[in-house]
Amino acid sequence: MISVLILTLDEEVNILDCIQSLPDAWRKDIVILDSESQDGTRELAEKAGARVITRPFANYADQRNFGLSQDFAYEWILMIDADERVTPELAQEIERIFAGSPSNISMYRCRRKDMFMARWLKRSSGYPTFFPRLFRKGSVRVEREVNGEYHCDGEVGQLAGHLLHYPFNKGLDWWYQRHARYASMEARKLLAERDGRTLRFADVVSSDPARRRAALKQIAYRLPGRPMLVFLYLYVFRAGFLDGVPGYHYAAMRASYEIMIDSMQASIRYGEQI
Repeated sequence: MISVLILTLDEEVNILDCIQSLPDAWRKDIVILDSESQDGTRELAEKAGARVITRPFANYADQRNFGLSQDFAYEWILMIDADERVTPELAQEIERIFAGSPSNISMYRCRRKDMFMARWLKRSSGYPTFFPRLFRKGSVRVEREVNGEYHCDGEVGQLAGHLLHYPFNKGLDWWYQRHARYASMEARKLLAERDGRTLRFADVVSSDPARRRAALKQIAYRLPGRPMLVFLYLYVFRAGFLDGVPGYHYAAMRASYEIMIDSMQASIRYGEQI
């Protein structure tokens, strides 16, 4: 059996589809950690049988750590976002793994398929990227306020199945608003890390995808013209043009996010408010 943790903020449009994507057996212990939604998120979740906890949002790491510390009924916790859906293939894979009772693994990562304009962004999204989603209770902690880093006491496994991700279900304007907040937090964090973290080039070839990704990110944010490089990487090098019109727009939007980060970092250096 598996417990489920879903973090929400104004997810009325997503929450029922998210819960309904779970196998029936997994719906016996669902915890919704809600950041004071102003829509019908909490009421819909409660009607679907979830236990709802309301807590003001401080930052992503703090909220996720608080959620993972709750009194769950089962040893393993699946943590998903409201705009993610569990595929039958992923659910079956997880159940097969637990039938073997893995004793040395504390965390599993899985890939997700980003959907935009009714199409999977197979190339322009940077797929495949693995995200930590399945945790042994009490064994995992999250660090870094935005784009969190996950640390666990045991070994890390990887799942072959996918989550489906619908990041635009709440509209393009919401996506830009959310990424403006991300950019503000990311800009502050990157400036602090650049001053306090030593870049380890050995991590670039690490077998750990999370460590490798963090190292590549540190290098990327030192490159001039990074927003254009991001667009060219996703649209040309990763063949995002094969994703059609959605691929072009998504690659351009990712570049715009990098521009926001750069602009906010420059503003901070000049002592301005962001």
